[in-house]
Amino acid sequence: MTAPLTPPPPPNERSSHQGGPVPPPVGAHAVGTTPPGAPYGTHGEHGEQDGPGMLSEVRQAAVTVAAVTLSGLLLGVLWWKLAPSVPLVGEVVGDRWLVYLKESEGEQSVGVDGTFSLFALAFGALSAVVVFLLRRRGGVPLVVALGAGGLLGSVLAWRLGVWLGPTQDVIAHAKDVGKGVTFSAPLKLGAKGALLAWPIAALVVHLGLTGLFGPRDPEPGPWPAPYGEKSV
Repeated sequence: MTAPLTPPPPPNERSSHQGGPVPPPVGAHAVGTTPPGAPYGTHGEHGEQDGPGMLSEVRQAAVTVAAVTLSGLLLGVLWWKLAPSVPLVGEVVGDRWLVYLKESEGEQSVGVDGTFSLFALAFGALSAVVVFLLRRRGGVPLVVALGAGGLLGSVLAWRLGVWLGPTQDVIAHAKDVGKGVTFSAPLKLGAKGALLAWPIAALVVHLGLTGLFGPRDPEPGPWPAPYGEKSV
């Protein structure tokens, strides 16, 4: 009589009997897991790291602060050139010189602040667009650098415009031009809140660009089915 045939062992048992490696379960190297031996922070054998490291982001933020701040030099020159002048007149009363506004109801002082604010808003929007185009991934250090650079650039533009404008000693200026002669008042920023126009505009525009055109996180895929089961 012939003995009944013994059924062959399952694939896993056959591999174990032959001394070969047991194949890993399905989904062992799914997205979000790190293979054995792979460096920390990678996404598989051919994966890439999650963006630049903190040191790289801090370096980029420092460059952004410097570049945005230095652009305040151009804002200061434009403000000095295009801001309306405030006319003053000097008179002698007794043995004292007095300086007063030639047009007491004039709006030149408001125009000086308005000119600075409009240019600051434009510079803020422009700096946000440039930073977004150069670094779309953004990041907290970059956003902080954009706001800090805008504020420093506004202060630099303000001080440069005052330095380039007429002298701050209006009595000496009145004596130089003579009694009753109209001369320009020193360039002055009456509303100090205008210094915030640049950083606020930069942050708002950058936030809008990031929300509309920034990179999107990939949607999570289906979870891998457990070993031995078929996914639907």
